[in-house]
Amino acid sequence: MSSPMVSEAAPPPVSAGNVTGGQFRYFDYVMAAFVAILLLSNVLGAGKRAVVDLPFLGPWPFGAGILFFPIAYVLGDVLTEVYGYARARRCIWAGFAALLFMAGMSWVVVALPPDSGWTGQAAYEAVFGQVPRIVFASIVAFWAGEFVNAYVLARMKIWTQGRALWSRLIGSTVVGQGVDSLIFYPLAFLGAPGWTTEQVGWVLLTQWALKVGWEVLLTPATYLIVGWLKRREGVDVYDDATDFTPFRARV
Repeated sequence: MSSPMVSEAAPPPVSAGNVTGGQFRYFDYVMAAFVAILLLSNVLGAGKRAVVDLPFLGPWPFGAGILFFPIAYVLGDVLTEVYGYARARRCIWAGFAALLFMAGMSWVVVALPPDSGWTGQAAYEAVFGQVPRIVFASIVAFWAGEFVNAYVLARMKIWTQGRALWSRLIGSTVVGQGVDSLIFYPLAFLGAPGWTTEQVGWVLLTQWALKVGWEVLLTPATYLIVGWLKRREGVDVYDDATDFTPFRARV
């Protein structure tokens, strides 16, 4: 179990109104935001390819979900940094279960025979009728990437003794998003019609770089959120005695 300790930058742990019966005041809200952004970025973002016209590069196509999916990683960082790996692990499993339910529900809804007077079946199939291979790749990549991200951040927090938050925010994202991308793109597209090995590798590298870039840009906001939550909750959790197995739901 994670043991609450105090870093140099965090306030001392206090119980006056901040922790009642072992429950944190804001943990449930952060977990709800984490799961909601995860689902919405997969449902809304995954169904659209967008394009921007970049200077010197010209039109640059990208999956719209990349604009919002990294926010789930930022919230994963917040959960691990403020509440510890064990509670972040529970949120990752909650997100994993929500993704599985979303995939199953999408399959059922699309497969149901439409009423003869309803004209929205084609639109439903276009948005929610995702290829099973891509859905499987997305879920597996999320699970592995998020756990690696949380583990690296928790370990780096101990190594850095709670200092240089930016280093573990960016460092954990580099590794976690790297694992996510290394699993997702080959599993989803390698050998698929219209995809060469070089294209898969190029998309993998560029999407990984964009996600890490988002983490760097959002680092100031992450600092503000982490600092505010630590002050409001009154704790700064270090995972010096945590069982880091991902196959456990209990804190």
